[in-house]
Amino acid sequence: MPKKSIFVDLKLCLQKKSQSEGFDDMRICRPWDVPHVSDKLNLFLDKGYHGQMNWLAERSNWRSDPSALWPEARSVIMLAQSYAPHGDPMYIVGERDKAAISVYARNKDYHDIVKKRLKAIARWLISEAGGDVKVFVDTAPVPEKPLGHAAGLGWQGKHTNLVSRKLGNWFFIGSVFTTLDLPEDSAEEDHCGSCTKCLTACPTDAFPAPYQLDARRCISYLTIEHKGSVAPELRGKLGNRIYGCDDCLAACPWNKFAQDAREVRYHARDDLIAPRLEDLVALNDSDFRQKFSGSPIKRIGRDRFVRNVLYAIGNSGQRALCTSAQNLCGDPDPIVAEAARWAVEKLTAGI
Repeated sequence: MPKKSIFVDLKLCLQKKSQSEGFDDMRICRPWDVPHVSDKLNLFLDKGYHGQMNWLAERSNWRSDPSALWPEARSVIMLAQSYAPHGDPMYIVGERDKAAISVYARNKDYHDIVKKRLKAIARWLISEAGGDVKVFVDTAPVPEKPLGHAAGLGWQGKHTNLVSRKLGNWFFIGSVFTTLDLPEDSAEEDHCGSCTKCLTACPTDAFPAPYQLDARRCISYLTIEHKGSVAPELRGKLGNRIYGCDDCLAACPWNKFAQDAREVRYHARDDLIAPRLEDLVALNDSDFRQKFSGSPIKRIGRDRFVRNVLYAIGNSGQRALCTSAQNLCGDPDPIVAEAARWAVEKLTAGI
């Protein structure tokens, strides 16, 4: 087994390797460095804030304690990759006949990009020092944001997302668990101070308190995870947001330190910067799959996607879009058909 000094040298080489793989920051913590996660997760679940995301409760034991997920792990390498947009992404919410798509989803699926790079780092680590590894990126019961906080990538802000003094909050995170006992970093301090801009920016008041999120009111949850119809009292608050929401992220003052994403596959596709609602609502299943091949949007399917577009049409105030909604009032999917009728009713009210 290499001596401790050799592990220090290994960490320096690991940092260089992470940079060469396109990551913008790398820090290390222990799997057991997040003892507070259990209480916070239980509060979240007990209040029902998880909505239909039952998988959060089903594997809460692993999500509460990363060391239980893989007891042999001694270190967690946390990595960050920026996807910061060029310019102000919020201008699109004022374009009522266009669709607002979350910045992270305007091109390739980050899961595929980040995981490939995590695997490259894991292979390099094994070749240099041995040990066993496991890689995770947002698809396993791993409390990635608390681990990122413990490792020093950033702190969980009042909007519950990770914030970095170096990257703002526009970054993806991934982790490499290893049986190697690597030198750890210090946890980051909370630098939110008295700022509440992220909380007041939320269109649906999804934050019952600072550092708490009620996903049932979160637009990202409603447009991506929520199955069925969205509650009528929330539909109007969606505006033209059809996939995800960036309002709380964009409001964070720490973004002044963010730099545009280096990875070109995170740069917005021209056709997803300000797509017309009229075009998106007309997509059939085949067209939808083709248009969003390789995109995170593909996983919600055509029906849920078109449901979201119809809510945006209803909120648009553009009566010229009424025909597009009327065409779907008899859609085979009852949720789509109901959303279409709601949109028509909204657009024709007062005529």
